[in-house]
Amino acid sequence: MVTRADIGVIGGSGFYSLLDDAEEIELATPYGPPSDVVTVGRIGSRSVAFIPRHGRDHRFPPHRIPYRANLWALRSLGVGQVLAPSAVGSLQADYGPGTMVIPDQLVDRTSGRVQTYYDIDGAVHVSFADPYCPSGRAVAVRTAGAGNWQTVDGGTLVVIEGPRFSTRAESQWFAGNGWSIVGMTGFPEAVLARELALCYTSLCLVTDHDAGVEAGQGVTHDEVLEFFAQNVTRMRTLVAETVEALPEERTCPCGAALDGLKLPFDLP
Repeated sequence: MVTRADIGVIGGSGFYSLLDDAEEIELATPYGPPSDVVTVGRIGSRSVAFIPRHGRDHRFPPHRIPYRANLWALRSLGVGQVLAPSAVGSLQADYGPGTMVIPDQLVDRTSGRVQTYYDIDGAVHVSFADPYCPSGRAVAVRTAGAGNWQTVDGGTLVVIEGPRFSTRAESQWFAGNGWSIVGMTGFPEAVLARELALCYTSLCLVTDHDAGVEAGQGVTHDEVLEFFAQNVTRMRTLVAETVEALPEERTCPCGAALDGLKLPFDLP
């Protein structure tokens, strides 16, 4: 069995398993346990570690997910590249349910979430101008296109605090700023990955139009989960194919994110 991994996958709502014939590993971190046991196995020739972001029983709401523990656990297993599939709402009328958006930008509208590992013994300022791995994004876009997804290359994910959905006015405000999709879990996950010098790529499946985009009562949690469940097999296939297509050698800037910075503690 595999006890280390090169690639990590963090599954979102409705995406609670990925690997067959996998080893389950219970990990402790300085930030508590991760969302669930980590399963480690293989997809083709690649070694992969999987964590269900909300736990396999969806016990963690977005604002209670142990984000720091999850990313730390993955790095402690040797992970260098992370794929993060998630369910999102669309802020654009032409991005309907079933669209696969691979964002290149992020706006944080959360509050109160711990968003750094470096909150003691000195500040560490990482660059976050481009939140996502350019190499991982390119692979995900190509793979989704080859799989006949309606694929959007780029766009802005706005992350709200949750667990409530947006008001109609908030949704219209987000759309008016030109932002593309809205979710609840893409931050602080992305910045924590950067603080560990990990590649991070978000694969965002549109499950609905957000409240301000179309008339109606607005989406419900059950509707999101139902749509994702209808597409989860296809989503697993996309993730697996993206894993196999990721480069074995990292030549992107992500691995150098901490170069020249003095860290207050050793990383795993």
